[in-house]
Amino acid sequence: MAAKTRPKSEAPDVSDRVGRIREGVTAAILEHRLLPGTKLGEDEIGDIYGASRTLVRTALQQLTHEGIVNIEKNRGAFVARPTPADAREVFEARRLIEPTIVDHAVDAVSPAWIDRLQRHLTEERDAELRGDARASVRLSGEFHRLVAEMSGHSIYLGFLKELIARSSLIILLYRRHDTPACGTDHHAGIVSAIRERDKQAARAQMLSHLREIEAELFLKDPAADELRLADVLGA
Repeated sequence: MAAKTRPKSEAPDVSDRVGRIREGVTAAILEHRLLPGTKLGEDEIGDIYGASRTLVRTALQQLTHEGIVNIEKNRGAFVARPTPADAREVFEARRLIEPTIVDHAVDAVSPAWIDRLQRHLTEERDAELRGDARASVRLSGEFHRLVAEMSGHSIYLGFLKELIARSSLIILLYRRHDTPACGTDHHAGIVSAIRERDKQAARAQMLSHLREIEAELFLKDPAADELRLADVLGA
């Protein structure tokens, strides 16, 4: 008697459904619709996506490994709240890998890729002009992901996707409210350097851009504030 086999579509379907939950939660974080510290109830997410608690738990565990969700014992899952130290580490990592990513992007430059990048810049400018802050934040992250896709380096792309999601939480928590999260002028300069196949300029533009984003964050350690407050009140 022939052994009963599992339908071929079952495993891919499970993977697709877990991926859909992950992508939905990540997109909400990138667009700042999910705030740091928000509780991610398994039952509620399961109802939204028509998925079992097992699938939801798998998706949340994957997001935990990426550093954008925290799972606390007996309390559940929450959108991560990165510390100032976390923020510095994330941007240090981005400064290490994104100049190399842009090197590979220069090697892979083509009219089709330049056209795709230019269309993305147009989308970013349109979002800014209509005052769509959520779209601007999402598109800013997508620009960096797009350059990584262009580079053709799958390992760097995987790393950067995680770092972009973490950066979105960091920007939400620590950005000075009077500054843009990620300027389109900077992105245009990076695209121009890639188009000219100028690796040195592309690297310099990327590094300058990342440093400026970090400089616009108000990375203050809570312990330092407490110390100053104690000094003032104790005076």
